[in-house]
Amino acid sequence: MDSEPDTGTWLEETRASYDTVALDYADQVRHLLDDTPQERAALERFAGRVRARGGGPVADVGCGPGRITAYLHGLGVDAFGIDLSPQMIEVARRDHPHLRFDVGSMTDLDLADTSMAGLVAWYSLIHVPDEEIGTVLTHLWRVLRPGAPLLLAFHVGNAAQLKTTGYGGHPMHLHVHRRRPARMTAWLDDAGFTTEALHTLTSPESTLGGILLARRRPGIPLA
Repeated sequence: MDSEPDTGTWLEETRASYDTVALDYADQVRHLLDDTPQERAALERFAGRVRARGGGPVADVGCGPGRITAYLHGLGVDAFGIDLSPQMIEVARRDHPHLRFDVGSMTDLDLADTSMAGLVAWYSLIHVPDEEIGTVLTHLWRVLRPGAPLLLAFHVGNAAQLKTTGYGGHPMHLHVHRRRPARMTAWLDDAGFTTEALHTLTSPESTLGGILLARRRPGIPLA
């Protein structure tokens, strides 16, 4: 395992890294869902849950260049994207000019309480240090309506690795965290979510990935 990131700098390092690779990243992942049927099925199940509850706004948190946001929109979901990287948001607006994209951080979501009909965090918690996961999940719980669905995708494993290059060979400096499914579900339970479905898979998205569907419980989280 590589050294853990300094919690005072991980947001800045994540933003700078994705600003650097935004154009090449977008080119490499633009059509990835074409080759990932299990991921498409998970997004379709999530969209079905949102529609069955009457619809409403859905935030794709850590949206990158907006491909998941656009896919959800195509499924009849009122989706918009939020990302830490201004360059990623610029690419998302370029590629999907009919959709809304905002610069923002999952550690301090600028969204009203219980305003979201659903949330997606598609491989976007992978750069969040363990000690910051509770803060992020607290914000996700706060902005979701009671009973509304949360869809998470993450890399499965036990280690954090320092990523120094990627997406066209550009320099990066950020940690990629792999987590066990049991740890993810425990964190969610503490934050006020109930896990409804979880499966692991190997695909072009991840050498070993996890997809987790949860819903926000009413009341106050345990932690």
